[in-house]
Amino acid sequence: MKKILAISPIFSARGSSVHQGWKTIFRSVGVALLLSVAVSGGNEAQARELSIGDGSFKCLNDMVKVRHFYVDNLLGNRKATIKVAEKGTGAYPPGSVVQLIPGEVMVKHPKGFNPATKDWEFFELDVSKEGTKIRKRGFVDVVNRFGGNCFACHVKAKPEFDLVCEVEHGCDPIPITRRMLAAVQKTDPRCTAPAALTEDDQLALKELDEVLKTMTMPAAPK
Repeated sequence: MKKILAISPIFSARGSSVHQGWKTIFRSVGVALLLSVAVSGGNEAQARELSIGDGSFKCLNDMVKVRHFYVDNLLGNRKATIKVAEKGTGAYPPGSVVQLIPGEVMVKHPKGFNPATKDWEFFELDVSKEGTKIRKRGFVDVVNRFGGNCFACHVKAKPEFDLVCEVEHGCDPIPITRRMLAAVQKTDPRCTAPAALTEDDQLALKELDEVLKTMTMPAAPK
């Protein structure tokens, strides 16, 4: 039986004509999701000045893959972020980036920045070979291209998972298999040497295209 992932996806694609329909939807493209470091003095001040722009995001291959998702840290504390990701529980340190697919990402701000979202900010991205453009960003109000509210999905994660959705974390499951996910992750157009899509990847993207036509995403919490 195929595993169903609990994620909130935004997908980008390149390659075969099989998925030209959703390539058109995401023209500028060519995944929520999805997870503490002690800071004091100057480090805390630096963290509170966390500045996020188009250039903050990169090709998935330039991040660190943990299980089926990718992580990084905008404040240079990648080791601490990886530690939490690998453990699977605990609070992520400020600057943490958690990304499942090219077009959607969440970033952790310093403690207290936005208590409602446990300091996570959600981003919807347009990605192309030229780089990244932030399409939407925010906390409890970011709605993706499918009408799904990012926070509404992630807020269902159990407390020990710091709003990050994985299988059995408490988030509502959606009908996206690991096989589909792996294929989508290969489609990041920002990568200078993107992985080649296999015949099975092409088939998985075709199956994904059919799923996206009927998928319903969670609405914003009332």
